[in-house]
Amino acid sequence: MTDTTTHLEEIPSDAEISNAASYRPIEDIARDLGLETDEIERLGSTKAKVTHDAIQRHTAESRDGKLILVTAMTPTRAGEGKTVTTVGLGQGLGKLGEDGLVAVRQPSLGPIFGIKGGAAGGGYSQVIPMDDINVHFTGDIHAITVAHNLIAAMVDNHLHQDQEPRIDPGEVVWPRALDMNDRALRNVVVGLGGSVNGVPRESEFLITAASELMAVVGMATDIPDLKTRVGRVIVAHDVDGEPVTVDDLGATGAVAAVLRDAIRPNLVQTLEGTPAFIHGGPFANIAHGTNTIVADQIGLSLADYVVTEAGFGADLGAEKFFDIVSRHDLEPDAVVLVVTVRALKHHGEHVLESEDALDEAVTPGDRSLEALEAGFANLDHHLDVLEHVGFDPVVAINRFPDDSEADLEAVRAHCRERGVTAAVSDVYRNGGEGGVELARAARDAADRGAPDFEPLYDLEDSLEAKLETVATEVYGADGVDFTKGARSDLEELAEQGFADLPVCISKVPSSLSDDPTALGVPTDWTLTVRRLYPSAGPGFVVALTGDVMTMPGLPSEPAAKEIDVKPDGTITGL
Repeated sequence: MTDTTTHLEEIPSDAEISNAASYRPIEDIARDLGLETDEIERLGSTKAKVTHDAIQRHTAESRDGKLILVTAMTPTRAGEGKTVTTVGLGQGLGKLGEDGLVAVRQPSLGPIFGIKGGAAGGGYSQVIPMDDINVHFTGDIHAITVAHNLIAAMVDNHLHQDQEPRIDPGEVVWPRALDMNDRALRNVVVGLGGSVNGVPRESEFLITAASELMAVVGMATDIPDLKTRVGRVIVAHDVDGEPVTVDDLGATGAVAAVLRDAIRPNLVQTLEGTPAFIHGGPFANIAHGTNTIVADQIGLSLADYVVTEAGFGADLGAEKFFDIVSRHDLEPDAVVLVVTVRALKHHGEHVLESEDALDEAVTPGDRSLEALEAGFANLDHHLDVLEHVGFDPVVAINRFPDDSEADLEAVRAHCRERGVTAAVSDVYRNGGEGGVELARAARDAADRGAPDFEPLYDLEDSLEAKLETVATEVYGADGVDFTKGARSDLEELAEQGFADLPVCISKVPSSLSDDPTALGVPTDWTLTVRRLYPSAGPGFVVALTGDVMTMPGLPSEPAAKEIDVKPDGTITGL
């Protein structure tokens, strides 16, 4: 049996690995994809943006590449390594001699300085330059922040000038944005200091990743589409209760000008020189939680295989990809489900504790294997959902340092019994070489395709029917309970013409249910929808099932305390 106790001690930190990496010129990375030198704008020697001409040219081409979507079982708070697996899978395809492309979201500064850290992968499965990607990068998030706050300023100026349409100060729904975790700004009052400073009213800040403009950038395919989506964003209601949009403020052109370059995909590379698009970063609950549509579309016209990921577990991220993103000619050809021994035991221990509560005579003892096996129910639920929508999923067992061979073999054996292909992924430690088995399985699944795939519901279905479908067929709920306020929202959405949009359900990521403490596979429960509102720019209706934290706070020991910069400009502590 292999000793895995020193699994992490044997390799340097993520930052040390990134700083020691050898970079291929970004022109060579672009050339691997078939992009000419004039189709990219270099931003230094290690990153570039795709030009608008190239976006128009390549999105109009046939998309012959295969799209591989990486999702996960219900995660623990620390996450199960979707980005590490996504990057490692892309590198593994390279080891097989395939032309692959990795496409992932851009990190937000708030979590980097808070508790979660960066989002560029890890170990020997990273996109680089890691410090640039995590801190500022190409300025896309800053541009989205400025564009968001430009709209906010236009709203308050519209109020101050008392212009038509006359906005009801109590019905302004557009907050301000900041790419930082700052709980003190969750609830604020603006316009104080007399009439010269505007109309006093309550407002709030959200983190930029939660901005509707972030989701707009994620869904826009070009500048005309961007302007259409920006223009229809609802910012307030007038004194007659009618929606007021960015178009009504006359701000659409200015906002689009600020976002002109932010909609252009960012090209970098992995540690092993695999091309990577890092673009967009919408929340995975109140938005669709994946990288941009334009990056995927271009990628599929340039590479044989595009590996992308969806946020949180398959119940949230993958479902949103199927029902929102895939309707834009981006149907996945294969799905990889990331599982970990620790997550299986996390869910399994909860199940065993619940059983013990029913039988006080039970003495827990050492039940590690029992907990692992009890956790298979959560894995099976996600597999059932993926198979239900037409996929033959591949299970990626993301190996952690304390995983025993016995535990890993137990997961493999369970997947064999289900008739599901599973591969241990050791990409954190071994890069692409540690992902060859997974890459081979994912490639084969993508080549077979998913001819029976279709979204879970039709857009012509009512909003209630769409929510019922997701709740019962994905979450495993018995049904949906709408509060009085939610019922009123449904009527208003229908009257305003939003009933034919897909739904984007905001739910806790730590459970299949709307109760964060209900682990495993909860039964005998009903999803409660408390509020619904249109996210008109990206084009979906958001359904809230609980309180949504759109402005996180810093922990007692923020990661920012460990971050520093050396005299040579090298950032440490990321």
